Amino acid sequence: MSTLTTPRRVERLVRGQPTSDGDGVKLTRVLTQPLQKRLDPFLMLDAFGSDSASDYIGGFPSHPHRGFETVTYMLAGRMRHQDSVGNVGLLEPGSVQWMTAGRGIIHSEMPEQEEGRMAGFQLWVNLAAKDKLTAPAYRDVPPADVPVFTLPSGASVRVIAGESHGVAGAVTRPTTEPLYLDITLPAGVAFEQPVPATHNAFIYVHGGAVEVEGTRVDSERMAILVNDAAADGVRIRALDAAAKVLLISGQPLNEPIAQYGPFVMNTQQEIFQAVKDFQSGVLAT
Repeated sequence: MSTLTTPRRVERLVRGQPTSDGDGVKLTRVLTQPLQKRLDPFLMLDAFGSDSASDYIGGFPSHPHRGFETVTYMLAGRMRHQDSVGNVGLLEPGSVQWMTAGRGIIHSEMPEQEEGRMAGFQLWVNLAAKDKLTAPAYRDVPPADVPVFTLPSGASVRVIAGESHGVAGAVTRPTTEPLYLDITLPAGVAFEQPVPATHNAFIYVHGGAVEVEGTRVDSERMAILVNDAAADGVRIRALDAAAKVLLISGQPLNEPIAQYGPFVMNTQQEIFQAVKDFQSGVLAT
């Protein structure tokens, strides 16, 4: 039985842009810079997945960040995280790394394999102006610590952040209040999730195909969901085969966004300062 009265519809479908980052790692940039205002507080979503080591073996050598949070979610493969604060962590299938860059951090993510599949996602979540220069922080969430529940319908949900069907996620963040679910749906099965009408929301299908209020969303497509003051949530239904889909939503900050590569602040002057701090070696001190 449906618990929603006004599920959100699809506003538009988005095909990601093939690109590379780090030392030549091939990936698909799904949430790009032109969508940052529309999907505030989310700044970027990258999807990566390859069976060819040449696509990922260079990894992401040491690089800086300031002013936002990075969320890395692994589906397959192993990568090692190290940073300027002294954190070391292993990213393995099903694990989550939630890093708050705050005033500044320098980190690396390097593969711990020379063959096999490497796949996952990295999401950037903005920080409010009042939090951009907070102390950097890091949380490594192993697979067993990511809550999972299965509904009678057979729908299975990993709750990375936020709350779903009474299950609290591995991470809860104030201000932006992100919801981050990885949902597996058997063929023909629907899943419903309440989402505040004030939040921006989107889905990304990474297996099979789904339908959202009459709109088909194929694999490797993002669907931006309509903002509607009357909307009370999202209904996603798998089509004729099992489907896997990320559902992500959050409270917009409604603040100016100034970005220069790995720095995201509110003004160009703050960006100039971030670059100066990095060049002078004080970004992460």
